[in-house]
Amino acid sequence: MLVIALEAEVDAYLERHLDARDDRGHALVVRNGHARARSVVCGAGAIEVAAPRVNDRRVDPTTGERSRFRSSILPPYARRSPKVAEVLPLLYLHGLSTRDFVPALAEFFGTSAGLSAAAITRLTKSWSAEREAFMARDLSSVDYVYVWVDGVHFNVRLGDDDRLCVLVMVGVRTDGTKELIAIADGYRESRESWAELLRDCKSRGMRAPVLAIGDGAPGFWGAVRDVFPETRWQRDRVHKAANVLDALPASVQAKAKRALREIWDAEDRGHAERALDAFARDFAKWPKAVAKLTKEREALLAFYDFPAEHWIHLRTSNPIESTFAPVRARTDVTKGPGSRQAGLAMCFELIEVAEGRWRRASAPELVALVRAGAKFVNGRLVEQTDREDAA
Repeated sequence: MLVIALEAEVDAYLERHLDARDDRGHALVVRNGHARARSVVCGAGAIEVAAPRVNDRRVDPTTGERSRFRSSILPPYARRSPKVAEVLPLLYLHGLSTRDFVPALAEFFGTSAGLSAAAITRLTKSWSAEREAFMARDLSSVDYVYVWVDGVHFNVRLGDDDRLCVLVMVGVRTDGTKELIAIADGYRESRESWAELLRDCKSRGMRAPVLAIGDGAPGFWGAVRDVFPETRWQRDRVHKAANVLDALPASVQAKAKRALREIWDAEDRGHAERALDAFARDFAKWPKAVAKLTKEREALLAFYDFPAEHWIHLRTSNPIESTFAPVRARTDVTKGPGSRQAGLAMCFELIEVAEGRWRRASAPELVALVRAGAKFVNGRLVEQTDREDAA
């Protein structure tokens, strides 16, 4: 399949430049045999591939540089597929120490070619360098309207009782694109750790987001109040529902789930408010559960003041949750002490790969309106005439 794809890629390149001819009418872009075979590690194991070559004699009239064919399927010097590179951080965060990668992967792929201990070390160092450069970039030219935040804990052992905690921020740009904003080391999602990260982003030019979505960890909310006081809050409904259900006996949890769904799936804020009041009445026997829900009433229903097309994105911190779901619930611990830098690098690589699979926010054209201060009531844009009628 790989060979067929490479041949098809070359055929398409030749056909695209079929009209490129020299003064004697000879084609400037032609096949040129095959490169020396190389071993490429992929999901099926290590395979020998001899990539087709192209002789491209075209010259850029402006720069004078010779044109070159570069395969997007099998880049020059590539020794492993992107999926193999993706599995390395997953294994580390699952509890496999870096020194165990080579024998484990050699058994899985049937070879250790391209996956030596030195190669693993180089990969980890390069990912660390990429993360550091990423965390030093200028943010003044980017505008994040919505942000999701979460502190992700892993069982990578760093000391006697210390575990890796990674602070992650993902944002939505004004064009609706979702992308990673920051990923940093944190200490139990403390307020100081979040404040340091937010101040760093602000110093690099980040504007205050309109809305931040996260779970109930108090560290972030205390920090954002200090650094970006104008930012509104939205509580993640999945975490909130879990917290409420934990305070209820198992016998009523099914009924409580349906009642909670009535709140977040209500068609407008009025219905949601009434559903919340009904929950407080129906479950008054368990005041702790009711208090968990009612004390953050505004933060739970903030999404009703934003476009209805965005509600599906604003009620949960799904981009972060889905990225780390395969590893965050694991209980395995690394055999030997891990490294904070290696752990951060692995997390950065995982979310960088996942970023390519995130879809844009629904109705992306409305994101810019939110930043511009447009008013939405129950998900609908309030025009000037509507405001005048309401007055």
